[in-house]
Amino acid sequence: MRFLIYGAGAIGATLGAKLHGAGEDVVLIARGRHLELLQDRGLRFQTPAGEELLAIPAVGSPEELAIEASDVVLLTMKSQDTAGALERLAAVAPPGVAIVCVQNGVENERLALRRFAEVYGAVLYLPTQHLEPGLVQAFAAPIPGVIDLGRFPSGLDERSRALAAALDAAGFASLGRADIMRWKYAKLLGNLGNAVEVLFGPQTANVWAERARAEGVACYRAAGIEFAEDDEVRERRGAMGTPQEIEGQSHASSSWQSLKRGSATVETDYLNGEIVLLGRLHGIPTPVNQVLGETSARMVRAGARPGSADPREVEQAISSLGG
Repeated sequence: MRFLIYGAGAIGATLGAKLHGAGEDVVLIARGRHLELLQDRGLRFQTPAGEELLAIPAVGSPEELAIEASDVVLLTMKSQDTAGALERLAAVAPPGVAIVCVQNGVENERLALRRFAEVYGAVLYLPTQHLEPGLVQAFAAPIPGVIDLGRFPSGLDERSRALAAALDAAGFASLGRADIMRWKYAKLLGNLGNAVEVLFGPQTANVWAERARAEGVACYRAAGIEFAEDDEVRERRGAMGTPQEIEGQSHASSSWQSLKRGSATVETDYLNGEIVLLGRLHGIPTPVNQVLGETSARMVRAGARPGSADPREVEQAISSLGG
């Protein structure tokens, strides 16, 4: 079983580093200066225990690989990049290849299933960071994170059990779950706070995130969507090691990292935007998620500094929508 990690940023490179260290056959798919450094120097992988320089094979696109049906493709790019990535993958990959969506949000699996039959969802609690080319940090130790997975839309099979076993052997806490989307919907509620970090910074009080979450729960109930309860999530997250600082840096959300790197897009359309979509489908007001998502997108387009939004303006926008 060869792991093709498509999107070797914070999550993808951490997966690659740990699987490579466990002796698995791994190829990273990256782009830009990050790819150049991976190929020329190797991956600088930092954890609370120190830094390693890892020579993991890396390419710039799926077209550079001879993909076989026995390969496993781990999608680890942001959700806004998934459709384009799948289009390129479908042009060169056999239809029976396994696709594992190791991503936030709940739309990626649906996109993958349009092109591939063997699709798996994965829910992850994995505090990692990628702010400069060639460098990835994993903050939790000794277990870097939790990655559970199962077939989409539901069920377990031998491959999902084998994947969970490989991830567990690589140092993650990993289980196969027949109800994986129930867990991914619960994770989405937590990710609604990513936009709050984009607007106001990583140390923001969680009142904004709690308001966004309350809208999400109301939408789930209206739509009849099941999600893991808070105590279940807390217990599962407890399997992860304790996040620590690395060279004076602490973990921030993936959306904050995108803005910090100067990315042209941010994932909030598939996080807060998912709740806005559900609200519009089922008649539930979602002013907090709408404003958080729209403001994040404007900040990215303007190249704004993360944490630079004016709380008063944001609150006025929410109030104007009835929030």
